[in-house]
Amino acid sequence: MPIAKHDLRQVGRPRSEAPKSHSAIMDAVYALLQEKSVRELTMEAVAKRAGVGKPTLYKWWPSKAALIFAMFNERMVSKIEPSAAKSAEEALRVKARHLIEQFNGLFGKVIAELIAEGQSDPSVLHELNERHIGLRRASTIAEVERGKHNGEFHSDVNAELVVDAVFGPIYYRLLLQIKPITQQYVDSLIDQVLRGLRRTKTVVK
Repeated sequence: MPIAKHDLRQVGRPRSEAPKSHSAIMDAVYALLQEKSVRELTMEAVAKRAGVGKPTLYKWWPSKAALIFAMFNERMVSKIEPSAAKSAEEALRVKARHLIEQFNGLFGKVIAELIAEGQSDPSVLHELNERHIGLRRASTIAEVERGKHNGEFHSDVNAELVVDAVFGPIYYRLLLQIKPITQQYVDSLIDQVLRGLRRTKTVVK
């Protein structure tokens, strides 16, 4: 069932009168997604695993998708921390390596299934972009812009295209599963993308 955008923005921690139920529900969603796909997961199954009634779920989350996003953002998504990297290239490598570590676990499975759900429910893709992918993409674009400002990259480099060129193939491999996503692959990918963009010959690894 499609979910309205305003409903998705209400996703969050329920009132403090039932923190134990909230924790049990998050635990249930997390555990069930290791056994089932996003499409197969049901509110009934979550309620049964968590030991709560379905009305409790719908009181706090208007839909299954909203509930999954609540767990996703609370239990699986790392916060965007200020970069400690000494260069923009190092920041790109750190972000890409961290992403593939996540993609090779439950996080990657859920991301792929949410993207699949979004093909029939655009509001899911909108929420995924607004609350997760878009924020991290903007942060990475800022790192490339920092590299341009510091003289690391040529001044005419398009930062958005650089980010798309690095992270697009990683999502491509995640969704199509044509080959494993490895650290070696990511390092080679970044080497290829940045070839000709650097103003120096220094490669940070």
